[in-house]
Amino acid sequence: MNQLSKSTQFFAGLQWLFFMFANTVVIPLTIGDAFDLSSVEVASALQRSFIYTGIACILQAVFGHKYPLMEGQSGLWWGAILSLSASASSAGISVGELGGGLAVGIICSGILVMILGALGMGNVLKRLFTPVVMSTVLFLLACQLILIFTKGMLGLATRDEIHIPTALLSIFLILLTAWLNIKGPRAIRNFSILIGIVSGWIIYVLLFPAPAADEHVSTKLFNLFPWGTPTFSLGLIIMAVITGLVNTTNTIAAVKGVEPIIKTSTSDGQYRKSFVLTGINSVVSGLFGMVPYAPYVSSLGFLQSTLIVERMPMVIGAAMFIILGLVPPLSHLFSTLPISVGDAVLFVAYLQLFSGALTNLEGIRFTQKTIYRIAAPVLLGIAIMNIPVEMFGSIPMLVRPLLSSGLLMGIILAVVLENTVNWSKLEKVDSQKKVG
Repeated sequence: MNQLSKSTQFFAGLQWLFFMFANTVVIPLTIGDAFDLSSVEVASALQRSFIYTGIACILQAVFGHKYPLMEGQSGLWWGAILSLSASASSAGISVGELGGGLAVGIICSGILVMILGALGMGNVLKRLFTPVVMSTVLFLLACQLILIFTKGMLGLATRDEIHIPTALLSIFLILLTAWLNIKGPRAIRNFSILIGIVSGWIIYVLLFPAPAADEHVSTKLFNLFPWGTPTFSLGLIIMAVITGLVNTTNTIAAVKGVEPIIKTSTSDGQYRKSFVLTGINSVVSGLFGMVPYAPYVSSLGFLQSTLIVERMPMVIGAAMFIILGLVPPLSHLFSTLPISVGDAVLFVAYLQLFSGALTNLEGIRFTQKTIYRIAAPVLLGIAIMNIPVEMFGSIPMLVRPLLSSGLLMGIILAVVLENTVNWSKLEKVDSQKKVG
């Protein structure tokens, strides 16, 4: 593999910075709204998220799994926390009590993941994640992310109806980024994400100028338990432990997914170190009011789009992200990046997840009976994704985050079907019937 020049590494790192930012910025804002946090605490959470995401990425790249995979605040945890906060009042508890109980649960979950990871939990999970399960993960993740990004591209992130000028700009950026990715020379194709975001940001500012506002807000970087005073709630601890254990599937999916891209195989030691670091990250998250971390499976789409698979650019991007968090004016500047622009460009990158899903199915022959092994989990997951979260209000709070997640339910069904049904035997029976 050719060594990247320093200038290429820098711009590739800048591209990673935008990727990390676009995947991080919305999470602290929505969590702050869910827990009724002050503007000072939301700004502090934003800075903490930038700084620690950069640190977590570098730790994983250097000491953990050692791959160019973003370690970010988990979408699974994010959804579970938002779901619980939305139903706190109906359960008769304040958001402060919920936040304090969740913080304790997240810390306990992180400690358990550290212990199980050190004991070799990766070996068990690796056996469960067959090619069909991996395809299910990638299919459902692609569907989930594309739904989120489409809403942002149409201006629905800040409005109740489609904003046509925003939608037209998003379509232009999709076409531009896709064209660069497909037709552009390799030197340009490698930076299609960066070019798309920067050009889209400039065009957005020219088309939709916003009045300058004084946003200087003091922050408290090391404020412990900002979600609420720690409380011991057995139900929340059990929920957090279950969510933390299921969240480990992100590590397996991301690490197994990156192997064919980088053309390598992962040792048991890499899995152990990765799980231990993810557990440590969860403990830190519980202490400082952040959504717990996990390797981003969506990094696979980013790598396939940019075709730059070395670790150093990601480390450089992560270091820039830390600096971004440490310098408030820079944090504020990047917070003005329009959501629709980031969503439109990442829309193209995440289409690559579909490629990974199809690649995992190569060589597997489906018949009238065996098609259930992929169709059932994928279609069930998509069906649940399209049910509004509030419709699950009648489900017990302990299992609501699990049952309301189409991604999780699809993965669980895929794992169950793959490990309880002898699909090879069914395929053989179907083949014999056709021959007969």
